[in-house]
Amino acid sequence: MAPENCTGISEFLLLGFSEEQGWQTLLFGVFLSMCLVTVFGNLLIILVIRVYSHLHTPMYFFLSNLSFVDICFISTTVPKMLVNIQSQSKVISYADCITQMYFFVLFVGLDSFLLTVMAYDRFVAICHPLHYTVTMNPRLCGLLVLVSWIMSVLNSLSQSLMVLPLSFCTALEIPHFFCELNQIIHLACSDTFLNDMVMYFSAMLLGGGCLTGILYSYSKIVSSVHAISSAQGKCKAFSTCASHLSVVSLFYCTSLGVYLSSAATHSSHSSATASVMYTVVTPMLTPFVYSLRNKDIRKALKDSLEGKLEQVQLSWG
Repeated sequence: MAPENCTGISEFLLLGFSEEQGWQTLLFGVFLSMCLVTVFGNLLIILVIRVYSHLHTPMYFFLSNLSFVDICFISTTVPKMLVNIQSQSKVISYADCITQMYFFVLFVGLDSFLLTVMAYDRFVAICHPLHYTVTMNPRLCGLLVLVSWIMSVLNSLSQSLMVLPLSFCTALEIPHFFCELNQIIHLACSDTFLNDMVMYFSAMLLGGGCLTGILYSYSKIVSSVHAISSAQGKCKAFSTCASHLSVVSLFYCTSLGVYLSSAATHSSHSSATASVMYTVVTPMLTPFVYSLRNKDIRKALKDSLEGKLEQVQLSWG
C-alpha cells in the first residue's frame, strides 16, 4: 500500500542544479558516465574478490559488501535525476519520494557501519595479529554485516515513518536532485520538532558513534605501529590501512563538509551541489582507491586482464 500524507499531496518537484537546456544536456552526460563507472567499477571489485580464492579474507569480504552498498547508493538517486532530465520533468511522486528517502538513509547508514567494521578488522589485524584468524572468523564477519544491516534498516524505517504524518502546504519544491530527509522535513507546514530531534540524535549517535569507533581503532593502530622497530614493518602495517583510510577520509570529509557548509551559508542549492561529492563521487572513487593502493587487488585485476587477453588471442589465432 502506497504511503499517504495528511494533506493529499501527490507529488514534489526536484529542482536539481540548473534549468538551462544546455546545462541539462551536460549534466545528463556527466552523471550518466559517473553512474556507469561506479556500477562497473564496484561490480568488478566484487567479481574479482569472488573469483580469486586468496582474496577470501575478512578484509575483502567487507570490501565486497561496501562495493555492493555503493552500487545501491548511487542507484537510489542518480537514475531518477537522469529520467527527469531526459523527460524534461522535475516531478517525483509522494510515494517515490518517501521510498527514495528511505533507501538513501539506509545506504548512508550502511556505508558508515561498514567503514567502521573495516576499521575494526584492521585494528585486530595489526594490534592482535596472532589472534586475527580466530577473532575475525566467518561467523563474526557475517554477524557484523548482519548487525550493520539491521541497525541501518531500523534507523531508516523510523526516520521515514516519522515523515508520513507530516502535513505539506503549497511549497513543494525540493532544492535538491533527490529527496533528502532534511529538505523534506523543512517543507512541512506542521510541527517538525520531533522529526528534527530524532534526525539529529540519529546523526550524532550513529554517524558520530561510527566515526568515534574508526578514530579509536586508528589511534590504537598508530600506537602499535610506532612500537614496531623496523621501518619495513611499519611501512607494511600502514600499507594495509592506506586504502581504507583513503575511503574513510573521502566519505566523512565530504559528508561533514556538506552539512557544515550548508549550515554556514544556509544555501540549499550549494548543499545540493556539495552533496554530489559523497553521494556520487565517493562511491565512484572507491574501486579506484582500492585498485591503485592495494597490491592484492591490483594483482588480481592484472591477472584477470591478462587471462582475457590470452582468450582473445587464442580465439583470433
